[in-house]
Amino acid sequence: MRGGILLLLLGCFLLAMPPQASVASESSLNKKPIEKSFPNSEKCKRCHLRVFDEWEASAQSRSIVTAAFRVTLDKFLASSDKKDHAMCFRCHAPHILEYGDHLPHFIKEVQSKDPRMDGVGCPQCHLIQDVDMNSHPPTPTFQLGTTIFGGYDKAAENLAHQSQKLELYRESKFCVTCHDSLPKITDSAKDLPGWLGSWEKTNAETSGKPCQTCHMPEAVDESANGEKVRKVANHSFPGRFGKVRADAVTLDFSTEASAETSQVQVNIQSLVPHNLPLPHPGWSRVVVDLSIFGKNLKKVYNEQRFYERTFGNTEGKETVFDFEAKKVLHDTLLKPEEMRVEVFTFPTPQDAPSMDVVVTLTYAPVHGPQDFLEKVEEEAALGQKDKAFQSVQIAQKKMNIPLKK
Repeated sequence: MRGGILLLLLGCFLLAMPPQASVASESSLNKKPIEKSFPNSEKCKRCHLRVFDEWEASAQSRSIVTAAFRVTLDKFLASSDKKDHAMCFRCHAPHILEYGDHLPHFIKEVQSKDPRMDGVGCPQCHLIQDVDMNSHPPTPTFQLGTTIFGGYDKAAENLAHQSQKLELYRESKFCVTCHDSLPKITDSAKDLPGWLGSWEKTNAETSGKPCQTCHMPEAVDESANGEKVRKVANHSFPGRFGKVRADAVTLDFSTEASAETSQVQVNIQSLVPHNLPLPHPGWSRVVVDLSIFGKNLKKVYNEQRFYERTFGNTEGKETVFDFEAKKVLHDTLLKPEEMRVEVFTFPTPQDAPSMDVVVTLTYAPVHGPQDFLEKVEEEAALGQKDKAFQSVQIAQKKMNIPLKK
């Protein structure tokens, strides 16, 4: 990754496990207490304030605290086989792979609405030694020892931990452990497409620009407190709520106006090497909005189109829960690096010297059955003001078009 990922990460504590790779099926009774192997990221803050502050503002830091996740987890626990109940934590709190018999504790932490443990924190990433790309999603191998892995050369010596550079931390395969697809469970549908699309064949990936290039952009700063500044990786993981979304697409349009009917052709070029949006969960969608304003800036026409993947459940009915998905009902996702052309036809505004054409691309707020939305609102501390209910603009273009008299 550009600038690498931090090696000096887990501040001021010692990890004492032997350095062998751990096995998911191994009983956690043979390991240190979970809070010792995967300490809270607050401990890392002591020596890595910059990184902690960035991470704390990220979606990763909220992986098990959002209302939408809590409601979805409750739905999953109520509808699935008990032996599959760890599935959601596979990515939202991946240390479940090492401490599977702690599942009741993981669930209790989420349902408390104020968990003391991290879902995706510093150790959940920086104790990964390898990734098995033969499974879907790819499976990380943790090494619960005294070594912290990352992408930096020449880590400063310290009393907290050893540091080791791995090229893995500069590669997309590190990220796809959680951004590839749902883990397989008892009733999983066969052959559902992954979330990313054909990312491995994209221009970005083949030209040496892995996920981290955009989602961990480099800067010049210190890694550990007081260390000499150098190129470092940003740990706020910009995406939907970061500045990187402004570089996700280019947006342009042309207009043909006549006395009765006008037409707008919108050209949307995806600049990202993955589907837009990633279709997890089933309520993820991007909205293409065309608004036409006539005399006195009155909106006289509006049309929306959605980029999304819609799932069907066992009965063939639409579901926003991808763990219920048995098939894809329709798929309009913007594919990796795709150019999409949308043509809109509408009545030409009358009695107006011109019309204003506004095309906006946004990430849509959460949508779905009314009972689901009401439950998310009820669970969210800010209610309808929660981020889940807010649209986020990706790009917008406006143009005033003179009309023939």
